[in-house]
Amino acid sequence: MNKRCFPPMHVTRLRFLLASVLFVPLLFFPAADFIYASDSPNFQEADIKKDILDGIRLLYNYQFEDAEKIFQKVTNNSIERPAGYFYLAMVSWSRLSSGFWSPDVVDEFRTRIDQTIKIAKKRIEKNGHNSYDYLFLGGALGFKGRFRLMQGKWFSSFLFATDAIEALKTCINMDPYNRDVLLGLGTYDYYTARLSGVLKFLSYLLIRWGDREEGLRKLHLAAREAVYSATEAKSMLLHIYLFLEDDFSKALNLAEDLSKEYKKNPRFEVMKGLCYIRLGMDQKYKELVAEFRQRDSDPSPETRNFWERRSLYLECINYLYNESYSEAKSKINEILKTADPEKDPWMIAWPLIKMGMCYDLEGNREEARKYYFRVLNMKNGSGAQFLAEKLLEAPPAKKDPFLGY
Repeated sequence: MNKRCFPPMHVTRLRFLLASVLFVPLLFFPAADFIYASDSPNFQEADIKKDILDGIRLLYNYQFEDAEKIFQKVTNNSIERPAGYFYLAMVSWSRLSSGFWSPDVVDEFRTRIDQTIKIAKKRIEKNGHNSYDYLFLGGALGFKGRFRLMQGKWFSSFLFATDAIEALKTCINMDPYNRDVLLGLGTYDYYTARLSGVLKFLSYLLIRWGDREEGLRKLHLAAREAVYSATEAKSMLLHIYLFLEDDFSKALNLAEDLSKEYKKNPRFEVMKGLCYIRLGMDQKYKELVAEFRQRDSDPSPETRNFWERRSLYLECINYLYNESYSEAKSKINEILKTADPEKDPWMIAWPLIKMGMCYDLEGNREEARKYYFRVLNMKNGSGAQFLAEKLLEAPPAKKDPFLGY
């Protein structure tokens, strides 16, 4: 990631989670599982609906080019409605979430999300709008706010969040049985309840007081009953239970469900392994590492190395939690030997973060800082700059949840 595009920002543990999970959703979970619908007869046709669902599944399985083709077709067939534009923006966002932080992808996302907002507002200004125009407007404004947050523009981000919430509230007032809108509303409820200091003041001034229990209730309802946003609601809950609530059993149920459904999504697999580690399920953890290595039998060297890096990364995390820092560093060095900056950039910046953590936990702060600065100065830091900035402010604690990030 080019620092000129995304200046680093000072973040506490919760602020980092907001940046990495809520506002960059996912660095690892493509936040594309919003709703598809419209009052147009064309949008009610089964084949169009199937296209959207197929495209969403492709995004979660990291098949971005195929998803792009599907959503471009939807856009071409419905140029006056925001749905297709929104999902094209989600293709770009998903690429960013997977570590591909090139300037052209950043610009592509910015252009597409702005186009979605423009189309949705134009629809709303006409008499023919419906609840889904507000849903897509709220979703696009929310992502625009997340984009501003990544630039360190907190106040601007909250202004977009305010407009997003108003649009989502209008949507649910028009359609009280819309479960998909609960993803956005539940997310805001939960995270604003967890804010503190100036951020809590901004949320009270510009949005409303948060409600942790209400946020979780809405997210669980979306995970169970939403037609199109159920997967993203599960993804959000997985991060919440794993990194904020420390409820590893609930996190494991979600991780196992997601990894079973999206077998090509490596992040869900790694998160499942992290749950095993946190729950002390050593045999399950070892079986998962072995399963990763079984995938190494693929005839493609690229695929073999891809899954080998994930197995090593999971072993590194296990060593970190068990305070075996020399062994963790050895695994990191093995990862970096097969680094692929073009096709797997995520597995460069994040292992370097882990190396810095190892030195910090050994008490060698000076050496640790070198690795954090190295990440900050990378052309493509795959989103790891957020955590690097946090760790430059203060070293990690033993057993810190983010040792497993």
